[in-house]
Amino acid sequence: MLQFLCNHFPFIDEDTWRTRIATGKVHWFNGEAITEHTPFLPSKRLCYYREVAAEPVIPFAHHILYQDQHIIVADKPHFLPVTPGGEYVNECLLARLKRDTGIDDIVAVHRLDRETAGLVLFSLNAQSRADYYQLFSSGAVQKQYQAVARLTTEAQAGSLPLSWHIANRIEKSQPRFINAIVPGAVNAVSDIVLSQRRDGVGLFQLTPHTGKTHQLRLHMLSLGMPILHDKYYPQLLPKQAIEFSKPLQLLAKTLAFTDPVSGEVHRFTSRFQLSAWSALTKD
Repeated sequence: MLQFLCNHFPFIDEDTWRTRIATGKVHWFNGEAITEHTPFLPSKRLCYYREVAAEPVIPFAHHILYQDQHIIVADKPHFLPVTPGGEYVNECLLARLKRDTGIDDIVAVHRLDRETAGLVLFSLNAQSRADYYQLFSSGAVQKQYQAVARLTTEAQAGSLPLSWHIANRIEKSQPRFINAIVPGAVNAVSDIVLSQRRDGVGLFQLTPHTGKTHQLRLHMLSLGMPILHDKYYPQLLPKQAIEFSKPLQLLAKTLAFTDPVSGEVHRFTSRFQLSAWSALTKD
């Protein structure tokens, strides 16, 4: 197995793999640790704990809004990823919840972008997990977001509320971590309402009816009003140090569904506020 790992991951040196193996960070899927002498076994699932040299620390707290034996509903701050990825391993919402609860079997039922704040549903129970996945795949979850954007001339002049129904097609673009609206069959649908405005800036209520990556960001862009502090749209900006003072002004504000296990009707509201709008209205 040691030789396999070295061949399969050529940018990680053998000494690093030996250290990970010796410290129990490489194991079979059932939890049994391997040693540097463990023979290669084809088609068997192996797990290892990825490490990064310098992981960013996100200096904002998350909140657990609800927990029972099946689910956790957590409130995620801006900049914190939901699950490990890229340079984030331990500094993600999933890892924080595992530390908070002492529960290892926690799985995110859906995702938010790292830049987006708000509500995320997690499963704690493997037996009921599929029921909660089904809620999202069947469209049985009601989600509403808030966003702040600079207004077009037309939006500034119109009477409130202004509303748009957007239905188009979103596909992967280049580079592959961004998306684009393209011709073709509809796969992305949102309703957007401009509910308040002040000093040329608007507060929007967004209701996605599908779950394409960056859907709301692209739909706001299609209206000519990209979300404030968006580093992907309309222009992909070069990677730079995190600007904690300029979070993307997008918030997963409410989450509502009928619990598939208990039958209880749940409705959760994020505690977070969009800073750009709060700054405009604080007086």
